[in-house]
Amino acid sequence: MANTKLTLNIRDRVINNAKAYAKAHHTSLSKIVEHYLASLSEDKVPDAEVSPWVRELAAVKKPIADFDYKEAYHNYLINKYK
Repeated sequence: MANTKLTLNIRDRVINNAKAYAKAHHTSLSKIVEHYLASLSEDKVPDAEVSPWVRELAAVKKPIADFDYKEAYHNYLINKYK
């Protein structure tokens, strides 16, 4: 597929930040813009139908209403780094 030149009007600060990002990620600004524009136009995958077996697996364990996940994670880290 042939490439086409495109002219955009974008603030200098945005361009400079984008160029720095592209350099840090070893790619070109053109590739970043191309990837972004392609992602906008890609067909979205419709939601798949969930099989009864998967629904049954998801229903096996219900979340605890008052579970403090932050405290649990904190305790996990305390025990891990003792």
